[in-house]
Amino acid sequence: MKVKKRITLVIPVGPARSFEVEESLQKLHKRIEIFVELGENPSLNRNKGIKSAHTEFVAFANSHCTIPAEWVDAVERFFDAHPEIDIVGGPQLTHRRESSFARASGYALSSLFGGADLRSRYSRMPSILKANEKHLTSANLICRKKVFKKVMFDEKLWPGEDPKFISDAITAGFKVAYESSIYVYHKRRESFKDLSYQMFSYGAVRNKKEPLKSTIIKPMFLIPSTFVLYLLFLPLLSILNIYFVLPLMVYVALNLLFSFYESIRNKDIGTLHLLPAVLFTIHISYGVGFIYGKISRV
Repeated sequence: MKVKKRITLVIPVGPARSFEVEESLQKLHKRIEIFVELGENPSLNRNKGIKSAHTEFVAFANSHCTIPAEWVDAVERFFDAHPEIDIVGGPQLTHRRESSFARASGYALSSLFGGADLRSRYSRMPSILKANEKHLTSANLICRKKVFKKVMFDEKLWPGEDPKFISDAITAGFKVAYESSIYVYHKRRESFKDLSYQMFSYGAVRNKKEPLKSTIIKPMFLIPSTFVLYLLFLPLLSILNIYFVLPLMVYVALNLLFSFYESIRNKDIGTLHLLPAVLFTIHISYGVGFIYGKISRV
């Protein structure tokens, strides 16, 4: 007896992008519909897939994901248990087979010191039935089809289109959840250069997504840029008063402490030598990107 497929998985793929997800799709194609949409605009690609979908749910991943076989069951089980929820997503974890740098990047993003309120995107946390853009990404996101009657992805925004989609959905009255049993693995950046560019882009696009007055009430996003400005003026400040060096000393101590903790928590002591620099790169690159984005709008 043929089982009716309930999920359509849409995967946007840009030019010259690798396609690690292919192996997963070979195992999932009998249970779900799969649309691979090619093009330079991820939001446009997703919207094209949405319009082609005719299933009860539409899901999104990207070409760098590895999707475990139990993902389908976890999605269907969650929606069956929570008919009140319209959108659910889960973490994009770091696979142990990644390089040491990639693993360190994943551990940093999943830590309180590196990812702050966004860390649930990269680690398995307790379920949240009232989630928001801080908890989810389009690398692992599933929606009831009815959502797209009111909300689509912003084709003028990238990166940052997925948090905007989620916040727009909440504004439209849809209920969003985070469920750690619905997880995928995601490939991380392999070098300081690539990680720096990624974080810079995230910081810069924050200003496109929302005005400064909205960011001010979320001070987490202002801390990296404040730290960058502090470092920029520290040589002058330290001449005026040597005690201005104290915040930097506190930062270094916290960085080393969290680096040690994350290497132990993830049972991967081999990443300890990389974590301090990775955390610093995340903070500085995001902060510089945020400042650049703000200046470029003036």
